[in-house]
Amino acid sequence: MFLALVGFLLALLVAQTTGQIFGLRRRNLKQREKLFSELGVEDASKKKIVGFFHPYCNAGGGGERVLWAAISATQGKEPDIISVVYSGDTDTTKEKIIDKVKARFDIVLSPKSLHFVFLESRHLVEDSTWPRFTLLGQSLGSMYLVWEAMSILIPDLFIDTMGYAFTFPVVSLLGNIPIGAYVHYPTISTTMVSRVKSRAAGHTNSATISSSNVLSTGKLLYYRIFMYYYAYSLRQARFIMVNSSWTKGHVDSILQYSDKFLDTIHLLPPLVLLEVLSRRRSECLKEAQIVYPSCDTRQMAALPLEGRERVILSIAQFRPEKDHQAQLRAFHALLEKYPEYRGSGPDAVQLVLVGGSRNVGDATRVENLRLLARELDIQEQVRFVVNASFPDMLGWLARASIGLGTMVDEHFGINIVEFMAAGAIVVAHASGGPLLDIVVPLDGEPTGYHATSSGTFAEAFRTVLTLSPEADIAMRTRARTWAVRKFSAEEFERGWDESGWRKWL
Repeated sequence: MFLALVGFLLALLVAQTTGQIFGLRRRNLKQREKLFSELGVEDASKKKIVGFFHPYCNAGGGGERVLWAAISATQGKEPDIISVVYSGDTDTTKEKIIDKVKARFDIVLSPKSLHFVFLESRHLVEDSTWPRFTLLGQSLGSMYLVWEAMSILIPDLFIDTMGYAFTFPVVSLLGNIPIGAYVHYPTISTTMVSRVKSRAAGHTNSATISSSNVLSTGKLLYYRIFMYYYAYSLRQARFIMVNSSWTKGHVDSILQYSDKFLDTIHLLPPLVLLEVLSRRRSECLKEAQIVYPSCDTRQMAALPLEGRERVILSIAQFRPEKDHQAQLRAFHALLEKYPEYRGSGPDAVQLVLVGGSRNVGDATRVENLRLLARELDIQEQVRFVVNASFPDMLGWLARASIGLGTMVDEHFGINIVEFMAAGAIVVAHASGGPLLDIVVPLDGEPTGYHATSSGTFAEAFRTVLTLSPEADIAMRTRARTWAVRKFSAEEFERGWDESGWRKWL
């Protein structure tokens, strides 16, 4: 399977040296002219194209907020740059996407310097397409998907904003253009490898594999080889932005990753061609730069801190890694241990799950969560709000007392920042961005709580619900102050500007 990946790269090399990928770059000149004509560009000679690779640009999650904030910042400061988004959302239009961005994120985009290239092969990066060897399958799928993208239009600068590093060698070969990335979460991390090595079951390591010595050994070898080529791909980038200390630590270690056995193999033909294609390691990127995601702290910071209802609020896309099941079980643990919170009386507590549903898989997960709520006998106090508009989400943030996040190793956690800015006291899993960057003390005083299990989450809920009025307002104020100071849209724009992406144009 990994030979297939290598073979794909070598095939691209052969194609490039025999016909320049069937005249791809020559055709690109006509495609650029067509694009400038459609946008009504008068002096095309001054224009540069920045391509943003984001196959799920219309999903409405935190990663999409970063994409649109970056494009909005670019439009505001760089009138001669055309932003092109490579998207697989073929069921919509440019106008509808712009309207949704305004409704969901309150970000205004100008259609005059924004263009979409809609891709037909997005199913190749769906996890459902690859029930086995998912990481490898999705990575190979992304390579084909970006080939489709470059066949339609080659930009002057390519920026991956969704985490498809295996597209970098393809873009480098086809377009011979500089590459950058904003990494939300590494495709593979040392944490994932250590879980397989220790045979710990989890989202990325099923119980079937963790319970088998043979399967665990095989998967460890698979991860070792995958990590090698992932590091190779990342090193093709000229700059990498990351969203948190946790992600930076993992990406920096991956950039330095080597394997003596695989290094030796790459000195032999035909694999030595890959080393010829890549820049010398002394010239490769050594370190990523933290640029905290854009969070809409201004509007949320205007919400009142007083008068909060007994609502525990979750805001997260209905994806498996967000672990909504853990939220339901934690809420069940609270009601079991403290029955006074059951029912519909003045002390009753409600759990509200607000999130985006991207596809059939997400919709199925929502239905399964509804079933789990009924099994736990908490359905009367659990509410699902699917694909909420921005105003609706603000409404729930204004009402909630507690903001909940249960994802393990959450790379950053825009929803956590939104909770804090809005005045909801956070209870988040003690890992990743919420532990290292967001829910941290301010002037030596706590800004929220961390937990690791249903029981500890339940106890943290109890702590928040029983705070004195003075302590309650003080914590909400501290959390808001920290969120607005550290994670505002202005801070993101400053970090984006300082990342150095402009010099590669």
